[in-house]
Amino acid sequence: MNAEYQTILLYSGFQVLVTYSRKMFRNLISAFLIICSIPSFGQLITDSILIEKHYRVFYFNAPKTSGKDVSLMFAIHGSGDNPLNFMKNAVKLEGKSASENVILVYPKGYKSYWNECRKASVVEANRINIHEEAFFTAMILYFKKKYGVNEQKVFASGFSGGGQMAYKMAITMPETFKAVCAMVANMPTPENMDCQESKKAVPILIINGTADPVNPYTGGEMKTAGLTLGTVQSTDQSFAYWVKLAGYEGDAKSKTLPDPDTTNAITIESFTHKKRNKPEVTLLKVNNGKHEFQTDIDFFEEAWTFFKRQIAVK
Repeated sequence: MNAEYQTILLYSGFQVLVTYSRKMFRNLISAFLIICSIPSFGQLITDSILIEKHYRVFYFNAPKTSGKDVSLMFAIHGSGDNPLNFMKNAVKLEGKSASENVILVYPKGYKSYWNECRKASVVEANRINIHEEAFFTAMILYFKKKYGVNEQKVFASGFSGGGQMAYKMAITMPETFKAVCAMVANMPTPENMDCQESKKAVPILIINGTADPVNPYTGGEMKTAGLTLGTVQSTDQSFAYWVKLAGYEGDAKSKTLPDPDTTNAITIESFTHKKRNKPEVTLLKVNNGKHEFQTDIDFFEEAWTFFKRQIAVK
């Protein structure tokens, strides 16, 4: 038997008695906690676009950008996550989005998952072949019409399953995205590749941890929440894939980044191929990093710094 709860809410000066079940109460509390955890940058806007009989949802904070030559940056959540929970990871970049003239957009996966390029994925988005390219194309047009986004300054960044989506955008829509950033994500192995590869070079930043138990740095089977997602290449192989497409040869330029927190075991190395008239390809190797956001580095600020370098390239 489900217990019932009652409370009195004030609405437009009237008292309203609300009755709800224990399950509904838990859901309300969860939603309330998520909303309260979201930093306030003004009005949070939710909208949706109908794509092949499915309403696809996205979130963004009301832009305070100039309305001219605006950049658009997608921040794509991981498998099983949601935009409202995910956006707290971009709080620093959101805080300066107006001065940087960039709009951050947090799209929602179909039933919290994405139809990315891993063939072995058993999630519904993959099984029914949700049209992600149409969704992102429609969002770009939406922000171009409403907020003056420059279609030549569109970027994709994502974490985990969202990182797989960033790869997909680069693989299947290279002309659409100025650059992409894949966080804690390796490329699928050839036998696990479910996308038609354009084989076109795109500026890309990869950020991976060497101690990641979900996305193995040295490659292998991916497992999360009891699901197998097939095999992925190693980080070095994923990096090499884009290096080869960009036409680079030889070793990358390497350096160790400053360590802002010497109390932990995290250190970060950077490996970069960058030449005039070629797309930049950079790897940030997070030594001892796991499948999580780090305190030593802000992933989204690093992604935006990388993206800005691509804007500056003439």
